[in-house]
Amino acid sequence: MQQRCSSSAKNLLRKILQPPTPIKATTRPHCDIFINHRGIDTKRSIAELLYDHVLRMGLRPFLDSRDMKPGDRLFEKINPAIGNCKLGVAIFSPHYCDSYFCLHELALLMESQKRVIPIFCDMKPSQLQVKDYGISSQKQLQGFIWAIEEAKYTVGLTFDTSTGDWSNFLNNVTDAIIKNLVELEEENSSSKKSSYIVQGSRRR
Repeated sequence: MQQRCSSSAKNLLRKILQPPTPIKATTRPHCDIFINHRGIDTKRSIAELLYDHVLRMGLRPFLDSRDMKPGDRLFEKINPAIGNCKLGVAIFSPHYCDSYFCLHELALLMESQKRVIPIFCDMKPSQLQVKDYGISSQKQLQGFIWAIEEAKYTVGLTFDTSTGDWSNFLNNVTDAIIKNLVELEEENSSSKKSSYIVQGSRRR
């Protein structure tokens, strides 16, 4: 019995010390929707419900808690996801502006000229105020303030988590997402056609 245990231990040790088999790198498909949110306010409610709802429709959302794993570097995952997404959904909540990361994501969405659907959850747009906690440079602060102002003056949705109809709300958000994606696709197709016509005329 001891010999068997010893043999098993040696085999296990050999497997551990054996050089790992190379893993082929896989490229994650570009996401359709980047969900920008404040975790302590909305991760276990609106953000994850919206993620699941959109995923069931065959779209590709990005949510940090679902698409990142321990060991991933935040900006190395989040920045490319924003750069590759078609549409942003910003869920504003009472503690949103306390988060550097929320503001960084929003500013990057705006700077990248992504279309953003604002959702004002348990708050009014006028309540969004960027505070200086001494961790951001003046340039970053100005960028955050600009992004918040842009969001304030963008038509969005409002929702009260204590009295609102969750099913109706999710349907309204999904409708808004689909309409915006369709518009973006039409704009993209129109732009490609215009480019093709211009290039064709030059060749002549």
